Amino acid sequence: MATKFNPAAYNFRKKCPFVSKDLLRWFPGHMNKGLKQMQRKLKSVDCVIEVHDARIPFTGRNPIFTNTLTGAKPHILVLNKKDLTISSLIPRIKEQLKAEEGVQNIVFTNSKDQGCRGLKTLRPLMVDLIKDSNRYNRSEESDYNVMIIGVPNVGKSSLINMLRSRNMGIGHALPVGAVAGVTRSVLMKIRINNNPNIFMLDTPGILEPSVTDIEMGLKLALCGNLQDHLVGEEAIADYLLYWLNKHGCFRYVDYMGLLEPSDDINKVLIAGAVKFNRIRRTRDYDGSMRDVPDFIEVARTMIRGYRTGELGRTLLDIELLKDYKKEKENLVA
Repeated sequence: MATKFNPAAYNFRKKCPFVSKDLLRWFPGHMNKGLKQMQRKLKSVDCVIEVHDARIPFTGRNPIFTNTLTGAKPHILVLNKKDLTISSLIPRIKEQLKAEEGVQNIVFTNSKDQGCRGLKTLRPLMVDLIKDSNRYNRSEESDYNVMIIGVPNVGKSSLINMLRSRNMGIGHALPVGAVAGVTRSVLMKIRINNNPNIFMLDTPGILEPSVTDIEMGLKLALCGNLQDHLVGEEAIADYLLYWLNKHGCFRYVDYMGLLEPSDDINKVLIAGAVKFNRIRRTRDYDGSMRDVPDFIEVARTMIRGYRTGELGRTLLDIELLKDYKKEKENLVA
């Protein structure tokens, strides 16, 4: 059990760590190509499912999707990885998204859990929305086509695989990975249900061509929506440390082998290097060899601890939640 600390006893940073926007900009050629493919296929689609990370429900969603892909079709927002966010806040998140962004169909899922209640509701919701919509040129078609969209590494392919497994008892059809950018093109239709026939189109994760807000970019990086090495593992770990301290989440103290909270990422990484034995040999200027902490490997370990939930459930967008300041002490798990 993690030791409890009083945040008021520490003078933590008040401002988000600075990172160059160039490090947070990732829009390779396959994203541009994929977006054009998605726009071309939109006429043959009956419903659009937008998948996003439940830890950042208000930030990081690509506005290109809203402007070009979700307007004329039935739209479902799936907030995946609900096992890593604060479950008690889910009703409030739904209410705020409906009130502020007009998103009516919101489902929270864990695409790694076949018994997830959100996964159970997704198929009937899709069918009902499609039946109640004007399908235009597809009104005579008996099969339903659904396009999955979202930023990289939010679990789009995993969601398709799980729906296929749940509804048809068939193994995985798509490759998945913990690194952003596994899916690089719009693939063939994949059947995920019989009676009615429902086919899904997996698509590459697509980010905005430019990042306008540094903290939003760091949230995306922390959730794995950008490739770690492009931003820098130490920079991501430093943002994680800043966020955890700011919100009184101190599980990292025991996890990283510290005695008390620290605002110095170098101190945290040195402690982690000792605990996890992340040491590398390096040649000094005089030719002699010495052992030094492997900061990059330790930072990866710390980031992995966050992404797997070992550092606790979090809502990175917690300050965007209504009445956050009034109820701050009750909103962090």
